[in-house]
Amino acid sequence: MKVCLLATGSKGNSGYFETDKLKFLVDIGLTCSKEEELLRNIGVDPKDIDAIFLTHTHSDHSKGLKTFIKKYHTKVYLTPLMQEELKFPIENYEYTTSEFEIEDLGVMVVKTSHDVAESNGYIFIHKGRTAVYITDTGYLNRRNFDILSNRNLYVIESNYDVKMLREGHYPYRLQQRILSDVGHLSNKDTSYYLSKFVTDKTNRIILIHLSESNNKPEIALKCLMDTLDDEGINIPDIVISHQRESTEIYSV
Repeated sequence: MKVCLLATGSKGNSGYFETDKLKFLVDIGLTCSKEEELLRNIGVDPKDIDAIFLTHTHSDHSKGLKTFIKKYHTKVYLTPLMQEELKFPIENYEYTTSEFEIEDLGVMVVKTSHDVAESNGYIFIHKGRTAVYITDTGYLNRRNFDILSNRNLYVIESNYDVKMLREGHYPYRLQQRILSDVGHLSNKDTSYYLSKFVTDKTNRIILIHLSESNNKPEIALKCLMDTLDDEGINIPDIVISHQRESTEIYSV
Protein backbone atom coordinates (compact mmCIF):
# COMPACT_ATOMS: atom_id res chain seq x y z
CA MET A 1 0.00 0.00 0.00
CA LYS A 2 1.19 3.50 -0.87
CA VAL A 3 0.18 6.81 0.69
CA CYS A 4 0.71 10.49 -0.05
CA LEU A 5 -0.80 13.37 1.90
CA LEU A 6 -1.68 15.82 -0.86
CA ALA A 7 -2.50 18.65 1.55
CA THR A 8 -3.57 18.94 5.18
CA GLY A 9 -4.62 21.95 7.23
CA SER A 10 -7.53 24.28 7.86
CA LYS A 11 -7.64 25.32 4.19
CA GLY A 12 -8.13 21.82 2.81
CA ASN A 13 -7.34 18.16 3.44
CA SER A 14 -6.86 15.20 1.15
CA GLY A 15 -4.88 11.97 1.30
CA TYR A 16 -4.10 9.59 -1.56
CA PHE A 17 -3.81 5.81 -1.07
CA GLU A 18 -3.04 3.04 -3.52
CA THR A 19 -3.15 -0.76 -3.39
CA ASP A 20 -2.56 -3.27 -6.17
CA LYS A 21 -6.17 -2.89 -7.32
CA LEU A 22 -7.41 0.44 -5.94
CA LYS A 23 -6.61 4.12 -5.98
CA PHE A 24 -8.56 6.14 -3.47
CA LEU A 25 -8.76 9.40 -1.56
CA VAL A 26 -9.50 10.13 2.06
CA ASP A 27 -11.36 13.45 1.94
CA ILE A 28 -11.33 16.01 -0.84
CA GLY A 29 -11.24 19.38 0.90
CA LEU A 30 -9.55 21.18 -1.97
CA THR A 31 -11.20 22.52 -5.11
CA CYS A 32 -11.61 19.94 -7.83
CA SER A 33 -9.04 21.70 -10.02
CA LYS A 34 -6.47 21.78 -7.19
CA GLU A 35 -7.10 18.13 -6.42
CA GLU A 36 -6.54 17.27 -10.08
CA GLU A 37 -3.32 19.27 -10.11
CA LEU A 38 -1.92 17.58 -7.00
CA LEU A 39 -2.85 14.11 -8.23
CA ARG A 40 -1.18 14.71 -11.58
CA ASN A 41 1.90 16.00 -9.74
CA ILE A 42 2.35 12.49 -8.30
CA GLY A 43 1.59 10.77 -11.60
CA VAL A 44 -2.04 9.87 -10.93
CA ASP A 45 -4.83 10.53 -13.43
CA PRO A 46 -7.89 11.81 -11.51
CA LYS A 47 -10.19 9.61 -13.59
CA ASP A 48 -8.42 6.56 -12.15
CA ILE A 49 -9.54 7.33 -8.58
CA ASP A 50 -11.83 4.44 -7.62
CA ALA A 51 -13.21 5.74 -4.33
CA ILE A 52 -13.37 8.64 -1.90
CA PHE A 53 -13.66 7.94 1.83
CA LEU A 54 -15.19 10.87 3.68
CA THR A 55 -14.21 11.50 7.30
CA HIS A 56 -16.87 14.21 7.75
CA THR A 57 -18.62 17.01 5.89
CA HIS A 58 -16.82 20.20 6.93
CA SER A 59 -15.76 22.11 3.84
CA ASP A 60 -12.03 21.68 4.44
CA HIS A 61 -12.65 17.95 3.95
CA SER A 62 -15.39 17.96 1.30
CA LYS A 63 -15.02 21.17 -0.75
CA GLY A 64 -14.17 19.50 -4.04
CA LEU A 65 -16.45 16.49 -3.69
CA LYS A 66 -19.50 17.71 -5.62
CA THR A 67 -17.55 18.78 -8.71
CA PHE A 68 -15.15 15.81 -8.64
CA ILE A 69 -17.86 13.13 -8.51
CA LYS A 70 -19.93 14.92 -11.13
CA LYS A 71 -16.93 14.87 -13.45
CA TYR A 72 -15.54 11.40 -12.69
CA HIS A 73 -18.49 9.48 -11.16
CA THR A 74 -16.23 8.25 -8.34
CA LYS A 75 -17.81 6.08 -5.64
CA VAL A 76 -18.11 7.79 -2.25
CA TYR A 77 -17.97 5.95 1.06
CA LEU A 78 -19.82 7.81 3.80
CA THR A 79 -22.63 7.50 6.35
CA PRO A 80 -26.32 8.36 5.88
CA LEU A 81 -25.95 11.35 8.22
CA MET A 82 -22.99 12.64 6.21
CA GLN A 83 -25.04 12.33 3.04
CA GLU A 84 -27.85 14.35 4.62
CA GLU A 85 -25.45 17.09 5.70
CA LEU A 86 -23.91 17.45 2.23
CA LYS A 87 -27.23 18.53 0.72
CA PHE A 88 -26.37 17.55 -2.87
CA PRO A 89 -27.11 14.30 -4.69
CA ILE A 90 -24.54 11.52 -4.80
CA GLU A 91 -25.39 8.84 -7.35
CA ASN A 92 -22.50 6.46 -6.77
CA TYR A 93 -22.10 5.79 -3.06
CA GLU A 94 -21.96 3.13 -0.38
CA TYR A 95 -22.62 3.47 3.31
CA THR A 96 -19.79 2.46 5.60
CA THR A 97 -20.21 -0.33 8.11
CA SER A 98 -17.90 -1.16 11.00
CA GLU A 99 -15.83 -3.44 8.80
CA PHE A 100 -15.92 -4.20 5.07
CA GLU A 101 -13.79 -5.07 2.04
CA ILE A 102 -13.31 -3.50 -1.40
CA GLU A 103 -11.25 -5.49 -3.87
CA ASP A 104 -7.90 -6.09 -2.09
CA LEU A 105 -8.53 -3.52 0.68
CA GLY A 106 -9.90 -4.18 4.14
CA VAL A 107 -11.51 -1.24 5.92
CA MET A 108 -12.32 -0.80 9.59
CA VAL A 109 -14.24 2.29 10.71
CA VAL A 110 -13.33 4.09 13.93
CA LYS A 111 -16.02 6.48 15.13
CA THR A 112 -14.59 9.89 15.98
CA SER A 113 -16.02 12.88 17.89
CA HIS A 114 -16.41 16.16 16.04
CA ASP A 115 -19.05 18.90 15.83
CA VAL A 116 -20.88 17.34 12.90
CA ALA A 117 -23.70 14.81 12.70
CA GLU A 118 -21.20 11.96 12.28
CA SER A 119 -17.49 11.49 11.63
CA ASN A 120 -15.26 8.53 10.79
CA GLY A 121 -11.66 7.53 11.14
CA TYR A 122 -10.36 4.59 9.11
CA ILE A 123 -7.99 1.66 9.36
CA PHE A 124 -6.92 0.40 5.94
CA ILE A 125 -5.54 -3.13 5.55
CA HIS A 126 -3.70 -4.50 2.52
CA LYS A 127 -1.57 -7.65 2.35
CA GLY A 128 -1.23 -7.71 6.12
CA ARG A 129 -0.02 -4.10 6.33
CA THR A 130 -2.15 -1.48 8.06
CA ALA A 131 -2.59 2.29 7.98
CA VAL A 132 -4.61 4.35 10.48
CA TYR A 133 -6.18 7.65 9.38
CA ILE A 134 -7.60 9.82 12.17
CA THR A 135 -8.47 13.50 11.89
CA ASP A 136 -10.84 16.07 13.40
CA THR A 137 -11.80 14.52 16.70
CA GLY A 138 -11.88 15.87 20.23
CA TYR A 139 -10.80 12.55 21.71
CA LEU A 140 -10.41 8.85 20.95
CA ASN A 141 -12.62 6.44 22.82
CA ARG A 142 -10.73 3.93 24.94
CA ARG A 143 -12.86 1.11 23.56
CA ASN A 144 -11.06 1.63 20.22
CA PHE A 145 -7.56 1.42 21.67
CA ASP A 146 -7.18 -2.27 20.84
CA ILE A 147 -7.99 -1.93 17.14
CA LEU A 148 -5.89 1.24 16.87
CA SER A 149 -2.83 -0.38 18.41
CA ASN A 150 0.06 -2.20 16.74
CA ARG A 151 -0.37 -0.68 13.27
CA ASN A 152 2.33 0.00 10.67
CA LEU A 153 1.43 3.61 9.77
CA TYR A 154 -0.39 6.30 11.71
CA VAL A 155 -1.77 9.32 9.88
CA ILE A 156 -3.21 11.42 12.69
CA GLU A 157 -4.03 15.03 13.40
CA SER A 158 -1.92 17.07 15.80
CA ASN A 159 -3.94 20.24 15.47
CA TYR A 160 -2.86 22.71 18.13
CA ASP A 161 -0.55 23.62 20.96
CA VAL A 162 -2.63 24.49 24.02
CA LYS A 163 -0.45 27.44 25.05
CA MET A 164 -0.49 28.95 21.56
CA LEU A 165 -4.26 28.54 21.36
CA ARG A 166 -4.86 30.10 24.77
CA GLU A 167 -2.57 33.05 24.07
CA GLY A 168 -3.57 33.52 20.45
CA HIS A 169 -6.13 35.69 18.67
CA TYR A 170 -8.99 33.19 18.52
CA PRO A 171 -12.08 34.33 20.45
CA TYR A 172 -12.88 32.47 23.66
CA ARG A 173 -15.86 30.62 22.21
CA LEU A 174 -13.79 29.25 19.31
CA GLN A 175 -11.00 28.26 21.71
CA GLN A 176 -13.51 26.32 23.79
CA ARG A 177 -14.88 24.58 20.71
CA ILE A 178 -11.38 23.45 19.64
CA LEU A 179 -10.53 22.28 23.17
CA SER A 180 -13.80 20.39 23.61
CA ASP A 181 -14.63 16.71 23.12
CA VAL A 182 -16.05 17.58 19.69
CA GLY A 183 -13.08 19.71 18.65
CA HIS A 184 -9.55 18.66 17.69
CA LEU A 185 -6.60 16.75 19.11
CA SER A 186 -3.84 18.83 20.65
CA ASN A 187 -0.18 17.93 20.29
CA LYS A 188 -0.29 16.54 23.82
CA ASP A 189 -3.41 14.46 23.10
CA THR A 190 -1.95 12.98 19.94
CA SER A 191 1.37 12.23 21.60
CA TYR A 192 -0.38 10.46 24.47
CA TYR A 193 -2.53 8.32 22.16
CA LEU A 194 0.39 7.37 19.96
CA SER A 195 2.45 6.40 22.99
CA LYS A 196 -0.30 3.87 23.75
CA PHE A 197 -0.75 2.63 20.17
CA VAL A 198 2.65 2.30 18.53
CA THR A 199 4.75 -0.85 18.77
CA ASP A 200 7.86 -2.18 17.10
CA LYS A 201 5.64 -2.89 14.08
CA THR A 202 5.13 0.85 13.59
CA ASN A 203 7.58 2.30 11.09
CA ARG A 204 6.10 5.72 10.36
CA ILE A 205 3.89 8.44 11.84
CA ILE A 206 2.52 11.31 9.75
CA LEU A 207 1.14 14.26 11.70
CA ILE A 208 -1.61 16.09 9.82
CA HIS A 209 -4.00 19.04 10.09
CA LEU A 210 -1.63 21.32 12.03
CA SER A 211 -3.20 24.70 12.70
CA GLU A 212 -1.35 27.56 11.03
CA SER A 213 -2.42 29.90 13.85
CA ASN A 214 -2.11 27.69 16.91
CA ASN A 215 0.73 25.30 16.18
CA LYS A 216 4.17 24.97 14.65
CA PRO A 217 5.71 21.84 13.12
CA GLU A 218 8.69 21.97 15.43
CA ILE A 219 6.45 22.20 18.52
CA ALA A 220 4.28 19.26 17.42
CA LEU A 221 7.34 17.19 16.59
CA LYS A 222 9.11 17.94 19.89
CA CYS A 223 5.99 17.10 21.90
CA LEU A 224 5.64 13.74 20.18
CA MET A 225 9.33 12.83 20.32
CA ASP A 226 9.60 13.79 24.00
CA THR A 227 6.54 11.71 24.87
CA LEU A 228 7.78 8.67 22.94
CA ASP A 229 11.26 9.04 24.42
CA ASP A 230 9.79 9.06 27.93
CA GLU A 231 8.12 5.74 27.12
CA GLY A 232 11.27 4.29 25.58
CA ILE A 233 9.68 4.18 22.12
CA ASN A 234 11.67 4.74 18.94
CA ILE A 235 9.86 5.37 15.65
CA PRO A 236 12.11 5.32 12.56
CA ASP A 237 10.26 8.05 10.68
CA ILE A 238 8.02 10.93 11.84
CA VAL A 239 6.69 13.20 9.10
CA ILE A 240 4.85 16.53 9.29
CA SER A 241 2.27 17.07 6.55
CA HIS A 242 1.76 20.63 5.30
CA GLN A 243 -1.00 22.70 3.77
CA ARG A 244 0.89 23.88 0.71
CA GLU A 245 3.17 20.92 0.02
CA SER A 246 2.39 17.27 -0.61
CA THR A 247 4.40 14.63 1.20
CA GLU A 248 6.49 12.01 -0.52
CA ILE A 249 4.77 8.83 -1.62
CA TYR A 250 5.39 6.37 1.19
CA SER A 251 5.10 2.60 1.21
CA VAL A 252 3.28 1.12 4.17
